[in-house]
Amino acid sequence: METLTNLNEDTIKGIQNLISINIDSSKGFESAAEHIENEEIASYFRECGRERQRFAHELQVAVAVNDEEAEDDGSIKGTAHRWWMNIRSTVTGGNEHTVLADAERGEDEIKACYEKTLKDTAGSPLNAILQDQYASVKKRHDQIRDMRDARA
Repeated sequence: METLTNLNEDTIKGIQNLISINIDSSKGFESAAEHIENEEIASYFRECGRERQRFAHELQVAVAVNDEEAEDDGSIKGTAHRWWMNIRSTVTGGNEHTVLADAERGEDEIKACYEKTLKDTAGSPLNAILQDQYASVKKRHDQIRDMRDARA
Protein backbone atom coordinates (compact mmCIF):
# COMPACT_ATOMS: atom_id res chain seq x y z
CA MET A 1 0.00 0.00 0.00
CA GLU A 2 1.28 3.44 -0.98
CA THR A 3 1.97 5.85 1.88
CA LEU A 4 3.47 9.35 2.00
CA THR A 5 6.88 7.84 2.77
CA ASN A 6 6.50 4.89 0.40
CA LEU A 7 5.24 6.32 -2.89
CA ASN A 8 5.36 4.02 -5.89
CA GLU A 9 7.65 4.66 -8.84
CA ASP A 10 4.89 6.02 -11.12
CA THR A 11 3.76 8.51 -8.48
CA ILE A 12 7.34 9.70 -7.95
CA LYS A 13 7.76 10.10 -11.73
CA GLY A 14 4.57 12.18 -11.96
CA ILE A 15 5.61 14.32 -8.99
CA GLN A 16 9.07 14.89 -10.49
CA ASN A 17 7.40 16.09 -13.70
CA LEU A 18 5.20 18.49 -11.69
CA ILE A 19 8.25 19.80 -9.85
CA SER A 20 9.96 20.54 -13.16
CA ILE A 21 6.94 22.26 -14.69
CA ASN A 22 6.36 24.33 -11.52
CA ILE A 23 9.98 25.49 -11.70
CA ASP A 24 9.45 26.34 -15.38
CA SER A 25 6.26 28.19 -14.51
CA SER A 26 7.91 30.16 -11.73
CA LYS A 27 10.75 31.24 -14.01
CA GLY A 28 8.27 32.03 -16.80
CA PHE A 29 6.24 34.31 -14.55
CA GLU A 30 9.41 36.07 -13.40
CA SER A 31 10.43 36.60 -17.02
CA ALA A 32 6.97 37.83 -18.01
CA ALA A 33 6.95 40.28 -15.08
CA GLU A 34 10.20 41.76 -16.42
CA HIS A 35 8.76 42.24 -19.91
CA ILE A 36 5.44 43.87 -19.18
CA GLU A 37 5.08 47.55 -18.44
CA ASN A 38 1.80 47.27 -16.51
CA GLU A 39 2.95 47.10 -12.87
CA GLU A 40 -0.33 45.56 -11.69
CA ILE A 41 0.10 42.62 -14.07
CA ALA A 42 3.84 42.40 -13.31
CA SER A 43 3.05 42.20 -9.59
CA TYR A 44 0.45 39.51 -10.24
CA PHE A 45 2.98 37.52 -12.27
CA ARG A 46 5.57 37.78 -9.47
CA GLU A 47 2.94 36.51 -7.01
CA CYS A 48 2.18 33.58 -9.33
CA GLY A 49 5.90 32.82 -9.60
CA ARG A 50 6.31 32.72 -5.83
CA GLU A 51 3.32 30.39 -5.56
CA ARG A 52 4.80 28.01 -8.13
CA GLN A 53 8.11 28.02 -6.22
CA ARG A 54 6.16 27.01 -3.12
CA PHE A 55 4.36 24.24 -5.04
CA ALA A 56 7.68 22.89 -6.34
CA HIS A 57 9.12 22.94 -2.83
CA GLU A 58 6.12 21.06 -1.36
CA LEU A 59 6.52 18.38 -4.01
CA GLN A 60 10.31 18.24 -3.57
CA VAL A 61 9.76 17.49 0.12
CA ALA A 62 7.38 14.64 -0.79
CA VAL A 63 10.00 13.14 -3.09
CA ALA A 64 12.82 13.61 -0.56
CA VAL A 65 10.97 11.81 2.24
CA ASN A 66 10.84 8.85 -0.12
CA ASP A 67 14.65 8.76 -0.24
CA GLU A 68 14.68 10.02 -3.83
CA GLU A 69 16.53 13.02 -5.20
CA ALA A 70 13.95 15.62 -6.18
CA GLU A 71 14.11 17.58 -9.42
CA ASP A 72 15.62 21.00 -8.89
CA ASP A 73 15.61 22.41 -12.39
CA GLY A 74 13.10 23.15 -15.13
CA SER A 75 12.79 21.45 -18.47
CA ILE A 76 14.34 22.21 -21.84
CA LYS A 77 10.82 22.88 -23.15
CA GLY A 78 10.28 25.49 -20.41
CA THR A 79 13.59 27.17 -21.22
CA ALA A 80 12.62 27.31 -24.89
CA HIS A 81 9.23 28.81 -24.03
CA ARG A 82 10.87 31.54 -21.92
CA TRP A 83 13.34 32.24 -24.74
CA TRP A 84 10.43 32.59 -27.18
CA MET A 85 8.57 34.89 -24.74
CA ASN A 86 11.67 37.08 -24.44
CA ILE A 87 12.00 37.42 -28.21
CA ARG A 88 8.29 38.12 -28.71
CA SER A 89 8.30 40.66 -25.90
CA THR A 90 11.26 42.44 -27.46
CA VAL A 91 9.60 42.53 -30.87
CA THR A 92 6.18 43.57 -29.56
CA GLY A 93 7.49 45.98 -26.93
CA GLY A 94 5.97 44.10 -24.01
CA ASN A 95 2.44 44.29 -25.45
CA GLU A 96 0.10 43.27 -22.61
CA HIS A 97 -2.13 41.07 -24.76
CA THR A 98 0.84 39.19 -26.25
CA VAL A 99 2.52 38.60 -22.89
CA LEU A 100 -0.78 37.50 -21.33
CA ALA A 101 -1.46 35.17 -24.27
CA ASP A 102 1.97 33.56 -23.83
CA ALA A 103 1.38 33.23 -20.08
CA GLU A 104 -2.01 31.64 -20.71
CA ARG A 105 -0.40 29.08 -23.05
CA GLY A 106 2.05 28.21 -20.29
CA GLU A 107 -0.87 27.82 -17.89
CA ASP A 108 -2.54 25.44 -20.36
CA GLU A 109 0.59 23.27 -20.16
CA ILE A 110 0.81 23.13 -16.37
CA LYS A 111 -2.94 22.58 -16.03
CA ALA A 112 -2.74 19.60 -18.42
CA CYS A 113 0.25 18.20 -16.51
CA TYR A 114 -1.68 18.34 -13.23
CA GLU A 115 -4.74 16.72 -14.84
CA LYS A 116 -2.63 13.84 -16.18
CA THR A 117 -0.79 13.34 -12.90
CA LEU A 118 -4.02 13.42 -10.89
CA LYS A 119 -5.52 10.81 -13.21
CA ASP A 120 -2.39 8.64 -13.13
CA THR A 121 -2.02 8.81 -9.33
CA ALA A 122 -5.68 8.55 -8.30
CA GLY A 123 -5.86 7.32 -4.71
CA SER A 124 -2.32 8.44 -3.90
CA PRO A 125 -1.77 9.86 -0.43
CA LEU A 126 -0.56 13.02 -2.21
CA ASN A 127 -3.91 13.56 -3.91
CA ALA A 128 -5.07 16.24 -1.44
CA ILE A 129 -1.91 18.29 -2.04
CA LEU A 130 -2.16 17.80 -5.80
CA GLN A 131 -5.86 18.74 -5.83
CA ASP A 132 -5.17 21.94 -3.85
CA GLN A 133 -2.34 22.92 -6.17
CA TYR A 134 -4.41 22.09 -9.25
CA ALA A 135 -7.31 24.25 -8.02
CA SER A 136 -4.93 27.20 -7.68
CA VAL A 137 -3.36 26.54 -11.11
CA LYS A 138 -6.82 26.42 -12.71
CA LYS A 139 -7.85 29.64 -10.95
CA ARG A 140 -4.68 31.42 -12.10
CA HIS A 141 -5.19 30.11 -15.64
CA ASP A 142 -8.72 31.49 -15.75
CA GLN A 143 -7.65 34.86 -14.31
CA ILE A 144 -4.87 35.22 -16.87
CA ARG A 145 -7.23 34.22 -19.68
CA ASP A 146 -9.73 36.83 -18.49
CA MET A 147 -7.00 39.52 -18.30
CA ARG A 148 -5.89 38.60 -21.82
CA ASP A 149 -9.45 38.71 -23.19
CA ALA A 150 -10.06 42.10 -21.54
CA ARG A 151 -7.10 43.48 -23.54
CA ALA A 152 -8.05 41.96 -26.91
